[in-house]
Amino acid sequence: MSVQTHIPATAMPSRPAAGIHGTKMVARDVKVFYGAKQALKGINLEIQENRVMALIGPSGCGKSTFLRCLNRMNDTIENCRVEGLIALDGEDVYGKSIDAVQLRARVGMVFQKPNPFPKSIYDNIAYGPRIHGIASHRDEMDEIVQTSLKRAGLWNEVKDRLREPGTGLSGGQQQRLCIARAIAVSPEVILMDEPCSALDPIATAHIEELIDELRENYTIVIVTHNMQQAARVSQKTAFFHLGDMVECDDTEEIFTNPRDERTQGYITGRYG
Repeated sequence: MSVQTHIPATAMPSRPAAGIHGTKMVARDVKVFYGAKQALKGINLEIQENRVMALIGPSGCGKSTFLRCLNRMNDTIENCRVEGLIALDGEDVYGKSIDAVQLRARVGMVFQKPNPFPKSIYDNIAYGPRIHGIASHRDEMDEIVQTSLKRAGLWNEVKDRLREPGTGLSGGQQQRLCIARAIAVSPEVILMDEPCSALDPIATAHIEELIDELRENYTIVIVTHNMQQAARVSQKTAFFHLGDMVECDDTEEIFTNPRDERTQGYITGRYG
């Protein structure tokens, strides 16, 4: 893993004035290589706290690759090399002092396909707090489980079934369980990679409502192929194309007045 670890003074944004959403994560000249193949070509992006950032673009354009850089999931891919700077609250996430496991507690991830552990609903939520030593007593763990399930909008549906397998839930419930599992360790950022692509429209609506509620407490970055979904849930949208980030702006601006003709072509359906 080859990375830039020095953060130039000019690379980090200044603290915002009161009432303005500050920058939670920043990417500067991020390049990703899989062996000799370059997947990302110098991405520059700022992710604001307590906002939803949507990453859109055609298949294979680098959206998910960039998302995985934010919590070092690419570390698990052989022959993957990341260059440039990615910082969380001003700290280089690829720095030598950063523990990747602890980073992923701060920057959680929800995957495309619901992937509950083959454990009870309760133990799915309790797993992260246990391995991170967050709860020292059973009462504390019970509170974490209940709070996480409530925040994921799932508590009323499963409160009498906590000892049943998480895999026995419906697809939409499983995805909300995975979101509850992610927030049980009190992350600051939640990454979502096509979280609704395997769900029906009703379950998708539940997840979208949940995303809107969660941004009060978390910073969210979502990869989606569904442009209507991006328009509904996000405040900022970045358009990726062939490994480049073409433009990033307020979501309404991207969808009504894009600056680049490639963005215009994608959102009007001429390609993608």
